Amino acid sequence: MRLGVLDVGSNTVHLLVVDAHVGAPPVPAFSDVTELRLAELLDAKGAIGTDGARQLAAYVREAATMAEDKGVEEMLAFATSAIRDAPNGEAVIAKIRSSAGVDLQVVSGEDEARLTFFAVRRWYGWSSGRLLVLDIGGGSLEVATGSDEEPDAVNSLPLGAGRLTRDMLADDPPDPDAVRALRKHVRAAFARDLGRVIRVGAPDRVVGTSKTFRSLARLAGAAPSDEGPYVRRKLRHQSLLEWVPKLSAMTAAERAELPGVSPGRAQQLLAGAIVADAAMDLLGVEELEICPWALREGVILRRLDQLVTDESGAVPTRP
Repeated sequence: MRLGVLDVGSNTVHLLVVDAHVGAPPVPAFSDVTELRLAELLDAKGAIGTDGARQLAAYVREAATMAEDKGVEEMLAFATSAIRDAPNGEAVIAKIRSSAGVDLQVVSGEDEARLTFFAVRRWYGWSSGRLLVLDIGGGSLEVATGSDEEPDAVNSLPLGAGRLTRDMLADDPPDPDAVRALRKHVRAAFARDLGRVIRVGAPDRVVGTSKTFRSLARLAGAAPSDEGPYVRRKLRHQSLLEWVPKLSAMTAAERAELPGVSPGRAQQLLAGAIVADAAMDLLGVEELEICPWALREGVILRRLDQLVTDESGAVPTRP
């Protein structure tokens, strides 16, 4: 069947159309991305401003039309931290539902971590043993670990690269004191919740997902995206440590000239690197692998499993 996935994130709004059936990986058929950067369009109280809500509703309408044109049978539309954390998130969703006819579901931080972990598990398989999965988004950092398809421990922290850039790195290039303050803030916040991940056991494989990790790995010498998803890509912590001071000294325009860094992500790449450094350091990770699958693929795979469950009459799995 042809499925559409509409992912309203803190940085981008992404429509992905895939051809999918049970027992095979979803095959991308069409993709459209707009860098709306909702995390940067919030007011002082964290609410989505009028302009941000208008732009989002307009794109969702456009995405619904594109999905219909591509023959999508079912649309899976969801939103993450920018919407779930906004005081007016429900009002924005209601406006989208009435104007675009799209039922946008809010994914909790813990479910975001679970679904991303699920996708990573399906990508690497059982032979990878216990997984530790890190996902740096625009609004939050998700952490999950486990030996099965359902993780043993999950956590979602407000340490997204867009959020931290907006709140703590106002200057371009950033003020050195602000960079130090951000580093201290990130490490303290991460360390507070570190116990639940460590207690369940050491991982056999550590995996990073998200555009931030892909960009950092590319800077450290990983293969470019046009070489395809099956090329093995890694990020060493030592390489990351070498890049953090370089990124700190650059303007956003200078970062945008680096390989694998888009202009829309350049401003927040430093904050993402600081989060990645803290996570790898405090968890004792010397090297992680980059997985091409993440939340969107997790949503697709979970939906396919549910379709099989519905047909067989078995007990449904966790959404």
